[in-house]
Amino acid sequence: MGSGGRTTVSFDVPENGVEGEVPEKWQPIPLGKLNHLKSGDDITLASIGVGVHRSMESAYILEGIGISAEVLDLRSITPLDVKALESSVAKTGNLLIIDEDYKNFGLSGEICATLLEKELTFKFGRICTETIIPYSRQLEDQVLPNTDRIVSEALRILKK
Repeated sequence: MGSGGRTTVSFDVPENGVEGEVPEKWQPIPLGKLNHLKSGDDITLASIGVGVHRSMESAYILEGIGISAEVLDLRSITPLDVKALESSVAKTGNLLIIDEDYKNFGLSGEICATLLEKELTFKFGRICTETIIPYSRQLEDQVLPNTDRIVSEALRILKK
């Protein structure tokens, strides 16, 4: 039976992989500093981990229909780069948080609360895991954040 491992498991990276330069010398990533991956004027997409890939894919889909999305890779949540988040959301006036955690009592609500405490005025939405994650990969893809859900929620926030 071979190694006994499952061959149906796929990892949560973009289907075609990720391309880019590999640095000659690795530099440490500073904790508490987000990575500003894409500039935009209409909406801020903020995420961490695999949600960053989904956010980038969604930003390009949105771009195709005339919506300019800013994409932020939070990289760390404790500490959280509140100043950079605040600056981006103040610019776009719209925030969509993409998080694989559950919606209740999670990162997305904490980010919104933190920004509201800064007295920012903005529209926001959250794309999170909808329910208990099922065993079936097809069902799992439906309940986890995906590009269809991200694009739909961005359009709802922007009322497009």
